[in-house]
Amino acid sequence: MSTTLIQKYNVPGPRYTSYPTVPYWEPESFSYQMWIASFKQAFKESNISEGISIYIHLPFCESLCTFCGCHKRITKRHEVEHPYIKALLKEWQLYVEHMEEKPRIKEIHLGGGTPTFFSPENLKTLIDGLFELATRAEGYEFSFEGHPNNTTREHLQALYDVGFRRVSYGVQDYSPKVQKAIHRIQPFENVKKATEMAREIGYTSVSHDLIFGLPFQTLDDVLFTIEKTQELQPDRIAFYSYAHVPWIKGNGQRGFNEADLPTGEVKRQLYETGKARFAEMGYLEIGMDHFSLPSDSLYKAMDEERMHRNFMGYTASKTQLMIGLGVSSISDSWYGFAQNEKRLETYYELLSSNHLPVYRGHILNEEDLIIRKHILNLMCHFSTSWETYDMYFAELPDVLAKLYEMEQDGLIHITDNELHIPEHGKPFVRNVCMAFDLRLQRHVPQTQVFSMTV
Repeated sequence: MSTTLIQKYNVPGPRYTSYPTVPYWEPESFSYQMWIASFKQAFKESNISEGISIYIHLPFCESLCTFCGCHKRITKRHEVEHPYIKALLKEWQLYVEHMEEKPRIKEIHLGGGTPTFFSPENLKTLIDGLFELATRAEGYEFSFEGHPNNTTREHLQALYDVGFRRVSYGVQDYSPKVQKAIHRIQPFENVKKATEMAREIGYTSVSHDLIFGLPFQTLDDVLFTIEKTQELQPDRIAFYSYAHVPWIKGNGQRGFNEADLPTGEVKRQLYETGKARFAEMGYLEIGMDHFSLPSDSLYKAMDEERMHRNFMGYTASKTQLMIGLGVSSISDSWYGFAQNEKRLETYYELLSSNHLPVYRGHILNEEDLIIRKHILNLMCHFSTSWETYDMYFAELPDVLAKLYEMEQDGLIHITDNELHIPEHGKPFVRNVCMAFDLRLQRHVPQTQVFSMTV
């Protein structure tokens, strides 16, 4: 990839798990009552035809990883598990009380934090508690994030028994110096054991999450990590760019200097080299940052144009409604977003008063809905068109004008009614989406809010 293009397009930009992005949510567009109405509308429209998705945030970790940008609470006190499980089930009950029929759950994802901080018994109690008030939708897919150092056979078996078939392990990097810098000491043997246990039990998809752009990371480190990954042949690989946002996550990400991070040009070399190695290993590129074997459900979903993207990342099937349970979780009705309280004590207080623990959100207007569809198309399929659902999108000529330079640079192809991103333009998909992002165009941040796109 041209150094000139890297320098030209390496700017701060959103990762587009939503549109509008969180910094552009409008408080005046949102109220608790409006969220309830939006959620109920989405449930009524889609529960029977699609089912719903549930994201559950399990925030506890025993130690702080300095690369992490997630909401977490560091503790070694496992007595926190039971009250949190109880609170999650109370929140779920409050949502179900607003539903006119029994919910059909299509997807569950356990994220964190460290989901495997919780005991197998407590995780089973949580999932069983959800299904006391719900049924499984046809073709359901349940997944969780496992920490290779503490995911036991008992964890894997307990979750398998309640329907989980996909696990994602956070690997990051196998280099000892990088692991020390990010405070994540994790031997290859631990990852190997956790991966093999999942397959022995019957999990059909095992994913490894790798990160490039970490402190002190070199090309040799990335190649070594990929070489070790090849030995285990995970079904999916997420190859993320490290998002350095210490102004948001200062308590962890200020643990090293920016001078310790690879430059934008080096990061792109790490990505391009990694991408080439994955192709040699038989992996196919899926959306942004993801690669999978052709046998994996995510590739099949992309091939059949069923792939979806939301706050859980890329998923193999679409549901209009995603309910987020737990501190900091975000719910999505397609028409609106709602985020839960981030402070654990406030989360508990609201639930004790029979109030959903929502503290902010955004209700989408007609323009938002049109732009959201374009950005979702680009992020999932690297193309979008404007001949059907947005014939009244008045700003389209201005959007296309902003993309003129990218077209001249050969990173996109535009016809009368379609935009397509070719293979060599895919690393810049976030930049393409930014041209459609009218809220970003109208109010450019005066300080850096987003990570760099390269």
